[in-house]
Amino acid sequence: MQRALSLAGKGEGFVSPNPLVGCVIVSADGDLIGEGFHERFGKEHAEVNAINSVADRSKLKGATLYVTLEPCAHHGKTPPCADLIADLPFARVVAAMKDPTEKVSGKGLEKIKASGKQTDVGVLKSEAGRLNEKWLHYIELGRPFITLKIAQTADGYIAAPNGESKWISCKESRALVHLWRSRYDAVMVGRTTALHDNPSLTVRLAEGRQPRRVVIDGPFELPKNLNLFSDQFEEKTIVITHNREKSDADVDPMLKMFQSNYFRGEVLVADKLEGHVNLKQAMRLLAENGITSLLVEGGQQLSTALIKKGLVDRLQLFIAPKLLGGGTKSVFGLGKNRMEDVIPFKSFEWSQSGTDMLLTADL
Repeated sequence: MQRALSLAGKGEGFVSPNPLVGCVIVSADGDLIGEGFHERFGKEHAEVNAINSVADRSKLKGATLYVTLEPCAHHGKTPPCADLIADLPFARVVAAMKDPTEKVSGKGLEKIKASGKQTDVGVLKSEAGRLNEKWLHYIELGRPFITLKIAQTADGYIAAPNGESKWISCKESRALVHLWRSRYDAVMVGRTTALHDNPSLTVRLAEGRQPRRVVIDGPFELPKNLNLFSDQFEEKTIVITHNREKSDADVDPMLKMFQSNYFRGEVLVADKLEGHVNLKQAMRLLAENGITSLLVEGGQQLSTALIKKGLVDRLQLFIAPKLLGGGTKSVFGLGKNRMEDVIPFKSFEWSQSGTDMLLTADL
């Protein structure tokens, strides 16, 4: 099962909104005869790839199949894996955990057990849960798993008094952030960061897929010459606004194509709450668009708003060995006036990233 979990991790960044799944097949003699993992969304599942990797199908008789998540029992992009496994001469199927989705939720293992095979579930369950923590969060809460990334000086500033912020963190930390971008479904900033920094939010310092890009622009007034709206990844940009009129939300998509300022990305319209985009609703809209995980690289306003709304699941805080003494604080105005009101971390750990210290904390 440990080998299956290791294989499953190879699909990170490529299979969402599906879960990461790995599979290993061991013969009746105890030899590893096949393995595979879910490599791309819409492609063959881990069980199919593992079975197809077995050169001598006769060795499947009496074999044990280890899989990190209960085999699917419904028709989706691919046929049900449970049906395939049930029809083959396996003696035993071991799953790390049940699939919590309504379409599966025990049905896959029931099909396999009904075919006369021994089924076991729960081997390395906690490890399997950590592997798919973002997907499980998405399934349970109906919103993306949100990681807030902040890079600040030792005295807590993310920008100098004149607005400059390049570069507070070191090159190793910036490369690590690019790697994270490739592993999250989308990267998000607020309108102030988009306007002042004109970020691309692309993967350049690491290898991996390009994420979708989300910008919160309540009034829908950001200039269309920004990188998010004009570079080669324009189609990956999602704007979330509360301005239905300016967003042309009700205009036929085909008519939009003939507009001179046609935007090839997506526009999602959320309600207005206290003068801003309703962030909780915005997260649900992203989930409905298949975004299971979100890396936020916002400024002070967006970071503070997300924390206040209880929407941050993980904090990745880079602390650079530098002092500014003034400028923009990373977080400001949480409304906590007493020590007993502080927001505690559920868990945390420290590590070093180049010359920076990195605090990883779950909220």
